[in-house]
Amino acid sequence: MKSVFASFIALFLVTVAFGQSKKPSDVAKFASETVDLGKPKVGNPVTATFTFTNTSNEDLVIETVTPGCGCTKSDYTKEPIKPGKTGTITATYNAASVGTFTKPVYVKFLGIDEQQKLTIVGIVQQ
Repeated sequence: MKSVFASFIALFLVTVAFGQSKKPSDVAKFASETVDLGKPKVGNPVTATFTFTNTSNEDLVIETVTPGCGCTKSDYTKEPIKPGKTGTITATYNAASVGTFTKPVYVKFLGIDEQQKLTIVGIVQQ
């Protein structure tokens, strides 16, 4: 009975240890997850730059960057980012109407299940 219980505990611990998935915060440290674009004018595109550092021990690759709407375009560092080095993600917002805005940009790193959410905010003026 003792060996069955010990085997169960060992299997449980192995499952827990290997079943945990990495999060974006485990591999990248962003200088800021929100950028205030201020008060842009309607139809005048403005760009936010998000800078991050690879905090892992392996090269870090951005798999995809997905803006939350069609009014935002994105770009990002395409080559692998070495440990301790920085990469960037840009989000260019082109406002069609006056008012406050909060727009998400989702980042997916290769090998990481969860996405990192970044945000751009501001107040569009005439």
